[in-house]
Amino acid sequence: MEAMERSVNQEIMVSICCITFNQESFVRDALEGFVNQKTNFKYEVLIHDDASTDKTAEIIREYTAKYPEIIKPILQTENQYSKGLTNISGTWNFPRAKGKYIAMCEGDDYWICDEKLQRQVDYMEAHPDCSLTFHSAKVEVQGSAVTESMMRPYKKDRIVTPEEIIDKTSGYATASLMFRTEMVKELPEFYVNAPIADIPLQLLAANMGYGYYMDEPMAVYRLGGAASWTTLMKQGNYEKKQQDYARVMKKMYQGYDEFSGKKFHETVVRAWRRLYFLTQVNTKHYDVVLDKKNRKFYRELNLRTRFFIRFETMMPGFYRWLQDFYHSRKK
Repeated sequence: MEAMERSVNQEIMVSICCITFNQESFVRDALEGFVNQKTNFKYEVLIHDDASTDKTAEIIREYTAKYPEIIKPILQTENQYSKGLTNISGTWNFPRAKGKYIAMCEGDDYWICDEKLQRQVDYMEAHPDCSLTFHSAKVEVQGSAVTESMMRPYKKDRIVTPEEIIDKTSGYATASLMFRTEMVKELPEFYVNAPIADIPLQLLAANMGYGYYMDEPMAVYRLGGAASWTTLMKQGNYEKKQQDYARVMKKMYQGYDEFSGKKFHETVVRAWRRLYFLTQVNTKHYDVVLDKKNRKFYRELNLRTRFFIRFETMMPGFYRWLQDFYHSRKK
């Protein structure tokens, strides 16, 4: 049975917001995850394609024709991101959301549980003070990257305080996020000017209530796709991009601090310091990383990362040789 035939409530409960660009190899998985949801409510898929030059838009048209009551696309003919518009979801998807809740999933990620939406809605309907639900996700690596196999910020189902949402030691998968639509109907300046959407979304949620984490991998996060933000960040002058990112994110945190009336001030400052520390890890500024004042952040890194930092600082020549050997075997 198709999703609409399973629905009882005729009002749209969830607006799934998805942005795509040159993801023809992946977007079909995302769309299948959307239309195969088993719910007792109606939902919509708001998908925005930023003028893809591959077959992404063609695949979206195919699914729109098959599920016209569910999928509501915007297919751009000019790339908006290249024109300086980084807030794609806030500009094109959030304003047209009819659901009480918004669920996020970018076009290169996908859902692997057909009860995901139902489970998150059930919790949020029963707990009106909860402003954000999220869950763990499997990590699927594209290319030769080496990383953790799971995005699992906590080890069991649990309530997550606003302070924990703001200042966390492990990221939340964007494809796991569900929040109340009212939260994004009027977006503050600190959100609009942020270079990425997931962190400011979580900050907005922390200002409205608490979070709830479900310790089950109901989505897959693809790492290293050609059109992903992470991959694009690593192209060109990576050092400068990380510096610019840190600068803009500091301004974003300062904006949030003002927006929230400084009620989480110390937590916000610590979150910014942690983000800056991680940019120093990314750019291998190990004098900063290993500084005693950053010892707490260093200990939060996983064991593998700490091992390689120590390995590279103690035996840099051997480390480079091993790296070259590893990548040559991958070719």
